[in-house]
Amino acid sequence: MPTDSRPRGRNAFDRLASPLDAVNLRLLAELQGDPRLSMSELARRVSMSAPAVTERVARLEAAGVIAGYRMDIDPAALDMPITALVRIRPGPGQLSKVAEAAQQTAQVVECHRITGEDCFLLKVHAPSIGELERILDRFTLFGQTTTSIVVSTPVPPRPLPLPS
Repeated sequence: MPTDSRPRGRNAFDRLASPLDAVNLRLLAELQGDPRLSMSELARRVSMSAPAVTERVARLEAAGVIAGYRMDIDPAALDMPITALVRIRPGPGQLSKVAEAAQQTAQVVECHRITGEDCFLLKVHAPSIGELERILDRFTLFGQTTTSIVVSTPVPPRPLPLPS
């Protein structure tokens, strides 16, 4: 049975058939600006054929460089005007329970394992302070929580800076 003697990559750059060359970086920049671009419009913008662009984008997706395409919905439009950042310091043996509770709580839109005194940072959307309190109560079973309510977002989510 033949074996694959190619070196095994450790990151997305190594797994790409063509590395993040200038064309791939332009494709990423265009898609970060507008992920809804059609392949033909994307091809026009980078002066390539649509099949060539489609192949490159597929390789970027397969390599995990393009991790997904997301829609950004204003939580207030869904009657969830309260945004809170919640730090959680789990009690002994409670790490997996916090992660599981976060996965099962629809209002938790992000959950990060972090370093420092706390182990988790959650981003939560809620329709009211009362509902936020009910959400927090699910997590106080597993440890101490510290909550900060977001009053404004001077730097909203933005595209990653790409290498030049």
